[in-house]
Amino acid sequence: MKKVTSLFILIIGFAFTTVSFAGTEQYGLKTIAGKDSSLEEYLGNGKWRVVVLWASDCHYCNQEAEQYIQFHEANKDKNIELLGISLDGAAKLDAAKDFIKRHDVTFPNLIGEFEQVASMYESLTGGPWSGTPTILIYNPKGELKAAQPGAVPVSLIEEFVNSQSVATKATE
Repeated sequence: MKKVTSLFILIIGFAFTTVSFAGTEQYGLKTIAGKDSSLEEYLGNGKWRVVVLWASDCHYCNQEAEQYIQFHEANKDKNIELLGISLDGAAKLDAAKDFIKRHDVTFPNLIGEFEQVASMYESLTGGPWSGTPTILIYNPKGELKAAQPGAVPVSLIEEFVNSQSVATKATE
């Protein structure tokens, strides 16, 4: 069993939620170019991975895109990388591509069908899907450490990663 917590709950010091980790190969994720892919391909590379689940027609996703792009650019050569996963699916592939182009998104993005990505989230976190944007945070070993529905300020993401990094170093 893995320990995963809500980002906001951890930041303010509440308890962890325990859930099982399951592989994501079966959730039909693809690159925007149409190649089969999985979340695992982007995990465990020695860097923290922030995964943003988004949809092209999500008001908050559009509103928050710039802060996540800037965060990615500021941290990609350090210890944190971003990955986007669009819930637009094949029917809205053009809308997802337009979102990426319109916002000049510089981090990699995958796309999946809404139902499959929502099911993946529920499997990974043990909690119900609630909407976009949603943030997942994985440690450098590829272990899910936090999940938070809703837009999350990058300052909280950075604070979370820093606190987890310090805690990990203290136990080594």
